[in-house]
Amino acid sequence: MSRTFLYCRVSTSGQFTENQVQEVKAAGFDVQASRVIEETISGSTTAKERPGFQKLLDRMESSDVLIVTKLDRLGRNAMDVRQTVEHLAATGIRVHCLALGGVDLTSAAGKMTMQVLGAVAEFERDLLIERTQSGLKRARAEGKRLGRPEAKATTDAVQKLKARDMTQIEVASELNIGIATVKRHWNKGKAFILSQA
Repeated sequence: MSRTFLYCRVSTSGQFTENQVQEVKAAGFDVQASRVIEETISGSTTAKERPGFQKLLDRMESSDVLIVTKLDRLGRNAMDVRQTVEHLAATGIRVHCLALGGVDLTSAAGKMTMQVLGAVAEFERDLLIERTQSGLKRARAEGKRLGRPEAKATTDAVQKLKARDMTQIEVASELNIGIATVKRHWNKGKAFILSQA
């Protein structure tokens, strides 16, 4: 007899999984509280590296059903989602996604849906990269300086304290900045001396 499990994931501790649980109940699925796995972990972490998801896999058996509200609960990108669904399908577990009308992602229609979504995601990613590169090229052609602005005030402050024979740690403490920031500005002494001339 198949059992129904629910996997709920949020990225930060300021978010809550209750909405996902309510959404599944509203869709007519009856999931026992003991079969609801809730996890707070970044979506950038692959499903196989998530402790809660691993706990879920340990409990599920062939013919069980896994419900998620959205595909991004399962993985960080289309490839990760596809691999996760394929792994679950290989063990006989069906996967239903509410955002896709409750379609079983392990069925023929679900596989086709996954392929279409993967192609769209790849197309969007390629377009984004193309637009970003075009924008950077245009900005360079217009003579715009890219990246963070130079922190001249920080360099000046570090160099003044360095000239008073303070150590890097003392300078960091005095300016209330990190030691890595001090080190970045520490050897800009020649530029500082020239700017003061």
